[in-house]
Amino acid sequence: MQKLSKTILLLGFLTLVLTACSLGITQEVEQPGSELAAPTIAAPAEESAAEESAVEEPAADTGSAKTVFTIDQSASQARFELDEELRGQPKTVVGTTDQVAGQIAFNLSDLSTAQVGQILINAGMFTTDSSLRNRAIRDRILNAGDFELITFTPTAVNGLPAEAVVGDEITFTIDGDLTIRDITNPVTFEVTATAVTADQISGTAGTIINPADYNLNIPSVPNVANVEEQVELILDFVANAS
Repeated sequence: MQKLSKTILLLGFLTLVLTACSLGITQEVEQPGSELAAPTIAAPAEESAAEESAVEEPAADTGSAKTVFTIDQSASQARFELDEELRGQPKTVVGTTDQVAGQIAFNLSDLSTAQVGQILINAGMFTTDSSLRNRAIRDRILNAGDFELITFTPTAVNGLPAEAVVGDEITFTIDGDLTIRDITNPVTFEVTATAVTADQISGTAGTIINPADYNLNIPSVPNVANVEEQVELILDFVANAS
């Protein structure tokens, strides 16, 4: 990815992520080229003194039961954007993929109980406007053959309101660990999300990373100069109630 040519996300969202809860995740790793399966949010573990981070299951009569939303690959995409000079002219390189997966669970009436699982991106499926660049990103930059998935694991959320209603646009940030190849670093995504209906949410999450932090080396290519040292990672998502 030239913009991932500096990196990639991931990540997410994110989708929102709506809270700083620790989740159990069942993750399926698919072969490159196959549809990426969404990690599932496991049922909360039985609470114990040793597991303070376990998510407590709300009582049936509290009205705070959460709905699980799954990212819709047909309407979502992860992308990276990177500026460079090509033959002396400024150019923004954009790489995209719909191979992104994740789940979020929340109740609009009580966002403090929200949960979010890992966000997964297939590193070998980014597409730009150049087949040569696509191969370089997949094989030489991301080493997708050995490190198939880019993952974002949420750890905290800030700025989430106590509640919301359908139609509200919510802006907040989500902290987490972004893993590209075999290197993991903390990042913060800025998220804007809207409950389109009671059964669908949509939004955008973005962050900026330095490829050097992940040992991502951009190959030197003739006629390409002044490649930006930072890459913007963006997730445009739609998630539907499961």
